[in-house]
Amino acid sequence: MEVELQDILAMYVISSTGPLGAPETFKKLEDAIDWQLKGRKFYGTMLNGEYRANLEIAQGESPKKLGFPIWTIPGGKYYRAKIADWEKHVAEIAPKCKEIISKTNYDETRPIIEFYRS
Repeated sequence: MEVELQDILAMYVISSTGPLGAPETFKKLEDAIDWQLKGRKFYGTMLNGEYRANLEIAQGESPKKLGFPIWTIPGGKYYRAKIADWEKHVAEIAPKCKEIISKTNYDETRPIIEFYRS
């Protein structure tokens, strides 16, 4: 399904081991804001071989004080597929991304985005 996303201002942590390091990179973000996890939006992004764990910046939050760099996940048209109970189906994420890429006009200058609800 095609969806339109707005720009997302996010703080991030780069994984040194690509998507395999996602759990550790997301944990760094979670640990930094453990006092305010409910309702937060987490995103995994892959661009030019670099995997980032991202956390949307909440109003009034200062990611630089927390020690994280920031960037804007670009808005625009994306293709979406849902994996129910993703925690139990982590092995399905990469094949699903590859399937979407193979069936669409994938733009390599834009990130692949995974969305996680906290």
